[in-house]
Amino acid sequence: MTSDSQLEQPAGSTSAQISGWLTPFKPRRGLSSGHLQTIVGNYLPRPHFSLTAISETVVVDPSDNSRVLCHCHWQTEANHPDRMAVVLLHGLEGSSNSRYILGLATRAWKAGFHVIRMNMRNCGGTDHLTPTLYNSSLSGDVGAVINHFANERGLSRVALVGYSMGGNLVLKLAGEWGSRVPLCVVAAVCPSIDLAAGSDALHLPINRIYEWHFLRGLMRRYRRKVRLFPHLYSRDVGPIRSLREFDDKIVARYCNFRNSDDYYYRAAAARVVDRISVPTLILRALDDPFIRFTTETHAALLANPQIRLIETQYGGHCAYLADGSGESIHWAEDTVIRYLTAFGIDVHGS
Repeated sequence: MTSDSQLEQPAGSTSAQISGWLTPFKPRRGLSSGHLQTIVGNYLPRPHFSLTAISETVVVDPSDNSRVLCHCHWQTEANHPDRMAVVLLHGLEGSSNSRYILGLATRAWKAGFHVIRMNMRNCGGTDHLTPTLYNSSLSGDVGAVINHFANERGLSRVALVGYSMGGNLVLKLAGEWGSRVPLCVVAAVCPSIDLAAGSDALHLPINRIYEWHFLRGLMRRYRRKVRLFPHLYSRDVGPIRSLREFDDKIVARYCNFRNSDDYYYRAAAARVVDRISVPTLILRALDDPFIRFTTETHAALLANPQIRLIETQYGGHCAYLADGSGESIHWAEDTVIRYLTAFGIDVHGS
């Protein structure tokens, strides 16, 4: 394990690569609490996002024409297939317009990458594009997006970056794909790879404010699906007072799982992280209010030489507000882009 105060050298890397991308995380003054980091990070204003995007829907399941919406930012050399493309994936009830996704998109663009901001099914105002619900097992959707743009644009190298639920999806796909091209590097911030442990942590009294926040969004989305597809979904699902109840009564029922335990097991990236075969960065704050790794998962991450697990004492959930000025306060975003640049070989290709 490597912490923010110990910078050991991973296999196959050089000292220049280490010093070039990994810097210690020092929390912003007054924000050394995981809860404060999480809440402030969610609402902290950012500069206006000004990158021009090309919007495109991608079919991820031809059997029912389920589509996801992607916003693409192609560099001037858009016909250069060797230039690396980065697919960015948001967390639960987020979208391609989530603040951290926009921050990452800006940094990735400035670093010379093509950028694809992907919405999960139904997210970003796209409930009408699929009759299905979204859930943490749909790593195949990420793979479909990669294949679509690889075929359409001739991309030869693709990086994946995911936050929280999106982090689980990109790690799950990386484990399922192994060394399959064009995937070449992965990064995940506070990934929810042990779903059962994270769901139970959200139901702790100290975390109920987060659970209710997610539940309100999920139930609003479910009611929209009922209005759009009344022949598929029931209005009467009974009282739902926890994320586990939502997953039992709605996700398991409509997404072909036996119950929430079956869903959590089959959807968890933890089952396949030992099969990840491309350079992979995982950032995890030990004071994250509700992301939990089991002992077995932690051991599997450390045992895989392709995975670089960075665990910091502070950072909250997907916040990592550092002691700095301007956009430099977003330590995780800067670290991810430096990692992709260092371990993705050459941004521009050869």
